[in-house]
Amino acid sequence: MFVVFTYDVKAIRVSKMKKICRKYLFHIQNSVFEGMITESKLNMLKSEVEKVIDKKTDSVCIYKIESIKYTSKEMIGKIKVYENIID
Repeated sequence: MFVVFTYDVKAIRVSKMKKICRKYLFHIQNSVFEGMITESKLNMLKSEVEKVIDKKTDSVCIYKIESIKYTSKEMIGKIKVYENIID
């Protein structure tokens, strides 16, 4: 499945979140990641994230797209080059 993963966390946790997300997805913008991922890897990502965030103050949104057949992406402005996924 294709996933768009976003987060809004306190500054102290940003670098940890970025490091976790880079293991699984491509870094698109400051707190936005996207890419193809299996259900099991998504569960691993969520498990790691839940250990880092404070559920009272931080938020995470995961948009799952089962088929990208009818989707498109339009970007305006500076286009970031995908960063490598860390395995």
